Amino acid sequence: MINQTRTLLVVALLVVAYLLWQGWQNDYPSAPPPQAPATSAAASSAAVPETPATTAAPAVAASAAAAPGPAPAKTVPQGTHLSATPAADLVTVSNDVLRLTIDPRGGNIVAADLLDYPQKVTPGSPPVRLLDGASAHYYVAQDGLVGAKGSVAPSHLAEFTPTATHYSLAPGQNQVVVTLNWRDPASGLSVIKRYTLTRGSYAIALSQEIDNHGSQAWRGNAYEQLVRTEPAPPPKHLLEFYNPDSLSFTGAAWYGPDAKYNKLKFGDFQSDPLRRQVTGGWVAMSQRFFVSAWIPPAGQAERFSSVEIPASTPDGKPHYLVRSMGPGLTVAPGASATTSARLYVGPKLQNQLGAIAPGLNLTVDYGHFTVIAVPMFKLLSFLHWLVHNWGLAIIVLVLLIQAATYKLSEAQYKSGARMRKLQPRLKALKERFGDDKQKYQQAMMELYKKEKINPVAGCLPMLIIFPIFFALYYVLIFSVELRHASFLWIPDLSVADPYFILPVLYALTMLATSFLTPAQGMDPTQAKIMKFMPVLFSVLFFFFPAGLTLYYVVRGICMVSQQWYITRKIERADARARA
Repeated sequence: MINQTRTLLVVALLVVAYLLWQGWQNDYPSAPPPQAPATSAAASSAAVPETPATTAAPAVAASAAAAPGPAPAKTVPQGTHLSATPAADLVTVSNDVLRLTIDPRGGNIVAADLLDYPQKVTPGSPPVRLLDGASAHYYVAQDGLVGAKGSVAPSHLAEFTPTATHYSLAPGQNQVVVTLNWRDPASGLSVIKRYTLTRGSYAIALSQEIDNHGSQAWRGNAYEQLVRTEPAPPPKHLLEFYNPDSLSFTGAAWYGPDAKYNKLKFGDFQSDPLRRQVTGGWVAMSQRFFVSAWIPPAGQAERFSSVEIPASTPDGKPHYLVRSMGPGLTVAPGASATTSARLYVGPKLQNQLGAIAPGLNLTVDYGHFTVIAVPMFKLLSFLHWLVHNWGLAIIVLVLLIQAATYKLSEAQYKSGARMRKLQPRLKALKERFGDDKQKYQQAMMELYKKEKINPVAGCLPMLIIFPIFFALYYVLIFSVELRHASFLWIPDLSVADPYFILPVLYALTMLATSFLTPAQGMDPTQAKIMKFMPVLFSVLFFFFPAGLTLYYVVRGICMVSQQWYITRKIERADARARA
C-alpha cells in the first residue's frame, strides 16, 4: 500500500530528525540568561541569602524563638572532601537491599551499594555503588550541625565515635540502627547521630539528638547535603543519538509544592544557583536509573542552596553541592532536642518513590513524552504483574494497542485497496492532462470523492505510531524496572539485541509488507526507495533497545497479517461482484 509505505518512511525520517535534535540539545545546550546576583537577604521572601562560593553555604538563620531578623551566625565549614580514613575505622551497615559505609570523621555516608542491582548482566557482577568517596568519582551524603553566636557544633568534619564498626540486619529483625557519638567537654554539648535502616527499604532515617549539659543556651541549625563531582561523559557512540546515557539527565534536582520539580545542571551551578526557602520539598542528585535525595520533615521550612566548590583536591575536579538547611534551634541548659531527616539512596522505582516523598517520582524524567510515557509504563507494569516477564508484557501491550486500533487500520487497508484499483484511471488522467498539474489534481480529487476514498487515511495511524514510538523508547531506556530484564535470548531489554535477531525479523516484516503493497503508480525512484526501506528500518533498529524492537516486530507481524486478511477479503468480494 503506497500510503502505508510513505507513512513508514515519514516516521523513519521523523525518528532520525528528533533523535538528532535531542542529541544536539544534550551536546550543545543553550546558555542560561545571566542572573543578577543577590545583594540583600531581604530581597525576596522566597530567596536564600547569597554567600560567596568559598563558604559553600548560606548563613545560619536565627533561632525560631528569637526576634525577627537574621542573627549573627557561623557558616557551614567549606571542606567536603576529607583525607582518607583507614578502612578499619570505617563503619559498615546493611539491610537486605542496601549496604552503607559510614566514615566516623563527620559521620558521613561515603559508600552505598545497591545489593539487588548488579553493575552488569554477567553472573558475579558486583552491585551498583551509587555513593562513593573515592576521589575519581566522589559522591557522598553529608550532614551535621552548625552553631550560631559562637556555639560549637559537630559539622560534617567533626570526629564521631561509633559504638560498633559492623552492623547487619539479623533474621527476623526489621531495623538496624547505627549510633555515632560526639561530645565537647568545654561547652558540655553532646550529640548522638543515628542512622536507621529498615528491611526492604532504600530510605535511611537520620536523627541528631542534641543534649546541652552546659550553662549557656545552644543555638544553631541542622543541615544535610549531597556532594559529588561531575561524572565522566558517556562513551562516544557511532550514532550518538542512540546512546541512552547521552539523553539522560545527570545533575542536581529539587522539589517544592509551589515550584514543583526542577533540575539544575552542573554547568548552571555558578550562573543560576539554587537559593530557595521551601516547605515540604527535597534536594537530590539524579542520574539515569538511580537517585539520592535528602528529604526533610514535611512541615518544616528549609532553605535549599547549591554551590560549585572550585577544585582543591588531588582529583582536580570541582565539587557540586546541594544542601537543605533546617530552621534555627535553641536548646536551653539541661535540655535536649532532636532533628530528623531521611535520605533515599536507590533505584528510581516509579511505583514507590511518590509514596516516599511527594514529587520524588518525577526524577523518572521522560521529557516531552511524559504525558504518554507515564500511563504507558503503568499499563506495562500492570501487564508485567499479570505475566511476570517484561518481554511478554510488551507483546501483550502490542496486542492490546492493535485491538484498540483495529478499525482505524482496517479503514487504512480498505482505502489502500481501493486506491490500488484506481491506479489505471489515475494514470489515464495523468496522460490526459499532461503537465497541467492543477487540472490533474482537481480531477483526481473528484475521482476520490466519487469513489468515496479518503486519500489521507493511510497517514492517520502515524498520529498513533509516532508518540507511541518515543514514549516506549523513553520508558525502556529510563525505567530501572526494565534494566537487565531478560526475554528469551535477550539478556537486557533496555539495550540493543546483542545478536541482531529482532532487527532482522523486523526487516522481514517490512519485506512482507512491501510484497503486499504493489508499487503501481510509483515512479522508478519511489519504487527503489520503497524496496530499500526494509534495509533502512533494520539499520535503525539495530541500535534501539531490544524491548522497543520487540514491540515493533510483534506489531509488524500483526499488521502484515491484518493487511493480508483484509486485502484477500476485498479481492474475494470483488470477485463475487464480477461473477
